[in-house]
Amino acid sequence: MAHQTKTFMQHLFELRHKGLIERDLTTLLHAVTTSCKAIANHLKNGDLGDAMGSLDSQNVQGETQKKLDVIANDIFLERCQYSGVLCAMVSEEMDQIYPIPGDFPTGPYVLFFDPLDGSSNVDVNVSVGTIFSIFKLSEIPDKLTVEALMKPGVEQVAAGYALYGPSTMLVLTTGHGVDAFTFDGSIGEFRQTHVGIQIPEDTSEIAINASRARYWEAYLKTYVDECFEGANGPRGRDFNMRWVASMVAEVHRILLRGGVFMYPVDSQNRKAGGKLRLLYEANPMSFLVEQAGGRSVSRTDRIMEIAPENLHQRVGVFMGSKSEVDLLVSKAQASRSVS
Repeated sequence: MAHQTKTFMQHLFELRHKGLIERDLTTLLHAVTTSCKAIANHLKNGDLGDAMGSLDSQNVQGETQKKLDVIANDIFLERCQYSGVLCAMVSEEMDQIYPIPGDFPTGPYVLFFDPLDGSSNVDVNVSVGTIFSIFKLSEIPDKLTVEALMKPGVEQVAAGYALYGPSTMLVLTTGHGVDAFTFDGSIGEFRQTHVGIQIPEDTSEIAINASRARYWEAYLKTYVDECFEGANGPRGRDFNMRWVASMVAEVHRILLRGGVFMYPVDSQNRKAGGKLRLLYEANPMSFLVEQAGGRSVSRTDRIMEIAPENLHQRVGVFMGSKSEVDLLVSKAQASRSVS
């Protein structure tokens, strides 16, 4: 029954008692979830509040900031810096590393986050989210540098996202499967509603921004065309296409019912390296997808094995149901051998 479900913190305590996570990681994840609750509270009032609309500023990506981008970023900084276990934070909304202020205790953890993924959807009341990734340094460096934080995704100790939609949900992995929690406003806690999520290996649903088709490589155009040809084409079955323009919403759907999400490097974004950011978008979502039995690559390379070179590095992304990502990889490899 619903009243018997574990809360998020009870789930973390259980992991800790089993020796699967450390006490300090529990402390940090509590701060992260508290931040997500605060962001959800700002979002729920919509146009009734004073948080909608855009600012005159841009973030490091050159993207126009929404008011809620800045509010969400500040919430994370203010609530997580008190945890006592962090030495630094990195956000999509900040150019540089955010070191923990000197008057706060510190620890070996580093938090990467996108405070409000899909924020272009905020003003039209479409689902948005928060993405986070956590690493643990072997030691706290005397001088905090970008190089000290450049770890591949395989070294993540936890990752997840909050989805702000009809209900607020939190999805988490600490490397021991994927679980989801739904916010219960009556007690102010996230309660476990999905245990050991597994992505179906096969799918008939794809998610891609088709308006960019003119920029795609030939193999990707062929793949999408074959899906659209449906039962009468070489795939022999009909496919549906979804596109929310919020990575959190896309990945959440795939975790629960399968599918493949694609944001490739194309001829227009190639110079930038792609669209999605490695450290606080692609890595944490890849960790979740792989823990749920799916696959995540940047064209042909496993995303979590990519050695990062800068804080805001971009990559191409194919992730989701394993058989479909396998097919994309095989087509990409074949196109490379031909060229």
